[in-house]
Amino acid sequence: MMPNHRGVAVLRDPLLNKGTAFTLKERDALGLRGLLPPHVHTQEEQARRYLEHLRNLPNPLEKFIDLNALHDRNEALFFRVVSENPDEMMPLIYTPTVGLACQRFGNIFQRPRGLFIGATDRGRIASVLRNWPERDVGIIVVTDGERILGLGDLGANGMGIPVGKLSLYAGCAGIHPRRCLPVMFDVGTGNEALRRDPFYIGLKQKRLRGKRYDELMDEFVRAVQKVFPGALIQFEDFANSNAFRLLHKYRDRICTFNDDIQGTAAVVLAGLYSALRVTGTALRESRLLCLGAGEAATGICDLVVSALAKEGMAQDEARRRCWLFDSRSLVVASRTDLAEHKRPYAHEGPRITDFLQAVETLKPTAIIGVAAVGGTFTRPVVEAIARVNQRPIVFALSNPTSKAECTAAQAYEWSDGRALFACGSPFDAVNYKNKTYVPRQGNNSYIFPGVGLGVIASGAKRVTDEMFLAAARTLARQTTKADLDQGSLYPPLARIRDVSAHIAAAVAEVAYAGRLTSRRKPPGVLAHIRAQMYDPRYPRYA
Repeated sequence: MMPNHRGVAVLRDPLLNKGTAFTLKERDALGLRGLLPPHVHTQEEQARRYLEHLRNLPNPLEKFIDLNALHDRNEALFFRVVSENPDEMMPLIYTPTVGLACQRFGNIFQRPRGLFIGATDRGRIASVLRNWPERDVGIIVVTDGERILGLGDLGANGMGIPVGKLSLYAGCAGIHPRRCLPVMFDVGTGNEALRRDPFYIGLKQKRLRGKRYDELMDEFVRAVQKVFPGALIQFEDFANSNAFRLLHKYRDRICTFNDDIQGTAAVVLAGLYSALRVTGTALRESRLLCLGAGEAATGICDLVVSALAKEGMAQDEARRRCWLFDSRSLVVASRTDLAEHKRPYAHEGPRITDFLQAVETLKPTAIIGVAAVGGTFTRPVVEAIARVNQRPIVFALSNPTSKAECTAAQAYEWSDGRALFACGSPFDAVNYKNKTYVPRQGNNSYIFPGVGLGVIASGAKRVTDEMFLAAARTLARQTTKADLDQGSLYPPLARIRDVSAHIAAAVAEVAYAGRLTSRRKPPGVLAHIRAQMYDPRYPRYA
């Protein structure tokens, strides 16, 4: 299909630009003769040249900026580089580098990507959505920037998160980038330093709350249904005060999920299933202790309870397998200061204010760190869980790296090489007592791209807990014995597109079986999924 543009306009459009890969015939047809160097390169050659350039840059933030610049000038080449080098690229375009990029967003801002919808747009959000150049939007990732990773309220600087998430949808699951829309829901910020920052890109006002916030969000949700009917809305990095409430309010009305609650839960459950293959025990024999009691921790517990219920365990008994430890103490029934989302896991037990004491008292089979407080899995903590478990499960999932509860090396050393470890930010392989351990991230990028692809491919009208259970089981099945033998509880990121395709097929099967879609089930669901995946190779224009 020939572009409508010609000449320099083609080179300035990242959706059309192929740079030096335009053939001589294309250059003649599009008026590009003389506007490019004479040698014609293949996309493969361009990718090798770009990678050599990128690897010579001095630090991850510079690489993040340069990758954004590539995305702005040549979208297909950007996604070719990302999809073929996920181990190297994902830490640069998403965690942990995206956290630093969000903190410095106003300083490194070059070109807007996505839509900024703010408190000043009340009454006209639908018209703002119509300013987006694409009409066939399938997935919207929206944040209000109040809880960016473990970094807190970054306001409009949090736009880096939905941009990064949607890059992973395209790179990891083959959802066409034109179907992805990042949205910053800018309602101000409680971060006073940002409001004083002359380079801050957002509204310099205190964060909107209460009824006015809810009315604005309602308008946004209604406007999406009108302008992009059927689009999946993914809520991302909202504070606890809004995250649970918004999910409960909209999940049965529109196609939506919260990745911090449900995506995190699924990737952790998958890691637990993998770890249990090593221990030779069942989920019903497990006892989990989460350090943290927010979106991630309660989401993990809720999905574990759902999994146990599927196995026939009563809900109350399943909940007693899950314990929370918040910023004050162990979450127990005698506490009177508990938020609503913590109460299902407030069991009868002693008031314990020290996490080590909680480990020693409860004797969990797994400790799961999601509190974004670095270094909290101390040597005594890891040694304590290792004393009562031959293969202790230690998940240090907070990110960025500075917030990790412990490093991979610490987990292996302090457990004498017995820990079944997963991390939130990447760690290098660890050599301990002549054995090499390869820790892998319990990163949501294993889950949400495949879930999104499955929802789009099946035309699902809702996203259910059963879909996340299916995603978790599928991800665990994609982890091989060879992975487990080297300490990896997840498959290699090099296989992420294949893994996402299998997860998407499992999600689609749930949609068809549950009549959550009006579409007819195709004869081969996995083949149907693969056929829809975006291939970031250049088209021919002539």
